[in-house]
Amino acid sequence: MSDFIIEEGLPYPLGAHWSGKGTNFAVFSANATKVEVCLFDGDRETHRFELPEYTNEVFHGYISGVRPGTFYGYRVYGPYNPDAGHRFNPNKLLLDPYARAHAGALTWNPVVFGYKMETGDDLTFDDRDSAPFVPRCVVVDPDFDWHEEIARDDVHWDETIIYETHVKGFTKKHPDVPENLRGTYAGFATPKLIDYLTSLGVTSVELLPIHSFVNDDNLLRKNLVNYWGYNTIGFFAPDPRYASDVPNSLREFKEMVSKVHGAGIEVILDVVYNHTAEGNHLGPTLSFKGIDNASYYRLLPDRRRYYINDTGTGNTVNLSHPRVIQMVMDSLRYWADDMHIDGFRFDLGTILAREVYGFDEQSGFLKAMDQDPLLSTIKLIAEPWDCGPGGYQVGGFPPGWAEWNDKYRDTVRDYWRGEAPPSALATRLLGSGDIFGRWGGRRSWASVNFITAHDGFTLNDWASYNDKHNEANGEGNRDGSSSNRSWNCGAEGPTEDKDVLALRERQKRNMLATLLLSQGTPMLLGGDEFGRTQQGNNNAYCQDSDISWFDWNMGEDSQKLLAFTKRVIQLRRDYPILRRSRFLTGAHDTQLDIRDVVWVNANGSEMSNGDWESGWLKCFGVVLDGRARKTAIPRHGEDDSVLIILNSFGGEVDFKLPHTSAGPCWSLLLDTNVGDGGSGARFEFDSIYKVPGRSFLLFVGGELV
Repeated sequence: MSDFIIEEGLPYPLGAHWSGKGTNFAVFSANATKVEVCLFDGDRETHRFELPEYTNEVFHGYISGVRPGTFYGYRVYGPYNPDAGHRFNPNKLLLDPYARAHAGALTWNPVVFGYKMETGDDLTFDDRDSAPFVPRCVVVDPDFDWHEEIARDDVHWDETIIYETHVKGFTKKHPDVPENLRGTYAGFATPKLIDYLTSLGVTSVELLPIHSFVNDDNLLRKNLVNYWGYNTIGFFAPDPRYASDVPNSLREFKEMVSKVHGAGIEVILDVVYNHTAEGNHLGPTLSFKGIDNASYYRLLPDRRRYYINDTGTGNTVNLSHPRVIQMVMDSLRYWADDMHIDGFRFDLGTILAREVYGFDEQSGFLKAMDQDPLLSTIKLIAEPWDCGPGGYQVGGFPPGWAEWNDKYRDTVRDYWRGEAPPSALATRLLGSGDIFGRWGGRRSWASVNFITAHDGFTLNDWASYNDKHNEANGEGNRDGSSSNRSWNCGAEGPTEDKDVLALRERQKRNMLATLLLSQGTPMLLGGDEFGRTQQGNNNAYCQDSDISWFDWNMGEDSQKLLAFTKRVIQLRRDYPILRRSRFLTGAHDTQLDIRDVVWVNANGSEMSNGDWESGWLKCFGVVLDGRARKTAIPRHGEDDSVLIILNSFGGEVDFKLPHTSAGPCWSLLLDTNVGDGGSGARFEFDSIYKVPGRSFLLFVGGELV
């Protein structure tokens, strides 16, 4: 260690990069006066070097002898003047914004704040050393052999089925995961779990945040944690809490991705670039706040002591600053290129497209993404809302983006509890072209359809609870949404009533069939396929417990629901008309003399204006014509035609099966009134099918045999 020699180094790339003989350190700050890099042996600071050069607002230096595995952090000097937006305090050890790995966890102590926290006055200055209480950055060796993912193929959007889950929750209680690997990246990569995903039929796993994040002090005081992870402090580092081998957390994450890819499944990351864990003006100084607060965060123009809070978490990352947008772009390219990630879901995505005047579909961030030769080719999914003015932007993102469609969720939930008419559901079944079709060339896959997500009830709880039950969160059941559009089917929570239980199972099948057989991109919440419960908790963000962990001890009903889900996913794969990328509209194709969609009522006739406007009609059907063109070329499609019938009425409905060009009969593929979905029976045109109450049916056109 005594052989360390510091030289000028280079201002690029940002972060700590090992050359084979030493490490180059580079950190951006437009307003600092000096930056020191501190080296550690465990918890002991062993060396401190001032970065000697300052080029284009980047402090940099090269230290020979610094090898992978070295712990480090920064101390940054400059004015402490909160009223001017500056919060420099060299007594605070800071995380490198570009660090590829972190070690250790934050210990909440008054000294991790830049001001004297005990006073509650952020205009004071704290001169105590925070190093004993904050995580360290780690210099890494980036080399990795990706031999396990030789079979990796791109998954086209029209084939995509997303499975949203959590690294720890998915693995913590699985009996086939070795106990020491449960809750970890290595546990997620165990053969049994990968086999489970492939047998289910999903194409892409979307992981809740794995970027290094911080547990909130207020949660720790209640013996809770930030389980979901929407509290990022490092945009380049996989969180070490999910590593079975913490010193090699980066390698373990890569091994997980490699093995999942080897099974032909994509990995999508839920990412949080809209805010950080440093909170508002009374929050801690951990990284960005101490490196260049005035550049990294959006501050109130006339009161720069305070933060713009479009996120509801205390601060908002300033994507209008060129170096900040560079950091986000560098992070995304790093995960896509070096880490082989297939796509990203952007938490509170509207914020990323904000400029000082509000949301802009031509913002700097969206322009940068659109022109990037790598990022423009992978899956980009926006959560298209935030807490700021004009924050709800579903359908507002440009071509190339997909978006979470909460209007789909709300309408499907309402329909199956008898609160929405067919007219509301129809466009949602066809990919919500009324929302996403306004941009030229956008496809139906732009609508990421979901009925449940990590935030809210699970599918089982949607059918089991009228009200949220979040008492375990310690907030008096005041947290979480009170508008769940749920129905308990006649009893609140667990019950022994067989009729209630049977109805709940049928409602779950209805919801899953609707989700997986609608046009657009389906996103399945992990565990819904077998009826996972969170005991009525619709805001389990702080529950690192049995409330959130998957219970793999499936009873008979769970096993049946899992088999049903697999079957419906296979139907989506088998019948391409169910996943067309072009919007199906029902308009007449004059060149082919075809209508791709025909809506029918229970008489077998085309739906009239009166049918659509009727307040009592709850049972209807739709024929999707497989002969409809697949592209702009006027050429007949060669897909099978299908008939879907939906009945949210509680009683049986006599439904006359309509005529179609595809053979003289309909063959039943799915009936959710039957536990396993039923199939095989054939019915001539104009025959009457007795559609059970609250059921979803799928038929395919064919020949009589």
